[in-house]
Amino acid sequence: MNGEKILLGVSGGIAAYKACELVRRLRERGAEVQVVMTENATRFVTPATFQALSGRPVRTSLWDEAAEAAMGHIELARWADRIVIAPASAETMARLAHGHASDLLGTVCLATDRPVFLAPAMNHLMWRNAATTANVALLQSRGFRMLGPDRGEQACGETGEGRMMEPAAIVDALAKWPLRSDRLAGLRVLVNAGPTLEDIDPVRYIGNRSSGKMGFAVAEAAQLAGADVCLVAGPVNLPTPAGVRRIDIRSAAQLLAVMLAEAPGVDIVIASAAVADFRVREIAPQKIKRGPEGIHLDLVPNPDVLAEVARLQPKPFLVGFAAETENVLEYARRKLAKKNIDLIAANDVARPGCGFDANENALTLIGAESQWHFAQAGKFELARQLIDRIALCFRSRS
Repeated sequence: MNGEKILLGVSGGIAAYKACELVRRLRERGAEVQVVMTENATRFVTPATFQALSGRPVRTSLWDEAAEAAMGHIELARWADRIVIAPASAETMARLAHGHASDLLGTVCLATDRPVFLAPAMNHLMWRNAATTANVALLQSRGFRMLGPDRGEQACGETGEGRMMEPAAIVDALAKWPLRSDRLAGLRVLVNAGPTLEDIDPVRYIGNRSSGKMGFAVAEAAQLAGADVCLVAGPVNLPTPAGVRRIDIRSAAQLLAVMLAEAPGVDIVIASAAVADFRVREIAPQKIKRGPEGIHLDLVPNPDVLAEVARLQPKPFLVGFAAETENVLEYARRKLAKKNIDLIAANDVARPGCGFDANENALTLIGAESQWHFAQAGKFELARQLIDRIALCFRSRS
């Protein structure tokens, strides 16, 4: 992003305060930032704040005689390499969807041929409203790019989807946008990631060390490759990749239910979740008290989620993961045949610096007749390589 010119549009909403950090982070990456504020945005943050952070005078009005004497809104539209609107309120998106040009920001967006990115921020009911849904679909059909929104606690005290993406995540998404391709264009991809947790009582559970980082990277890489991506996530502390639809689950049973509901009609399923192999036969209704005899758990097998998905007809193209600590390739090949899937990615989680909770990994992708090794690298870079190979295998099968 070094040297890139970014016009940052700030619309009216409490999330406008986050745009201050966004300006700072963009400038840290070497971008020049020009802020354009709507009138309502100035009620939340003063233009002086953005001027101090950006180092440039803030534009707020079409009726600035000095700026508009030379058709300043056209000049702004031509100056920018990219336009980012964060936060993008429901009102602002509605106005953009219907081509309104009664304020400076709307006029600049109409007058530009540069990429425009929207980071929505609103109450979760406003986000799910049919009018907002229709406006988002219309904007996307016209080439606007969506960044988020995230799910979480909102300023109104409620919880749901509609939070503006965090500034760091927005900057990362903007930096990765040039990596986009059409390798999976027009395809629907379903990814699962992270651990499942199996409750023992209201306090304790059986779990594993999966952080979900690899699966989230795969979902992001698939989205950047042009796919329509749904990510089914176990309990992890990770932001949703831009443009990805996310469903949260906790247990293996919940994961199975969501996968069977989402998989029909999907082209590719990539199952990276570390699903617990066992659960307790019966969850204790109260906390089990500590005693001198210890505790004996009656464990029963969990369903094999990927094998169940493989029984669907028509069967999607299936990619599994095999996290092993020994005989990694041998065990992975057994799973490939047993589960009736197309590819399996084997990773040695005992290898130092790789696997669970690490930022790097190394994988061997195995098919019925071929295999490909991906050397140790950051999980996002590894995910990009993996998606490229999966796309080639899918296209060759089709």
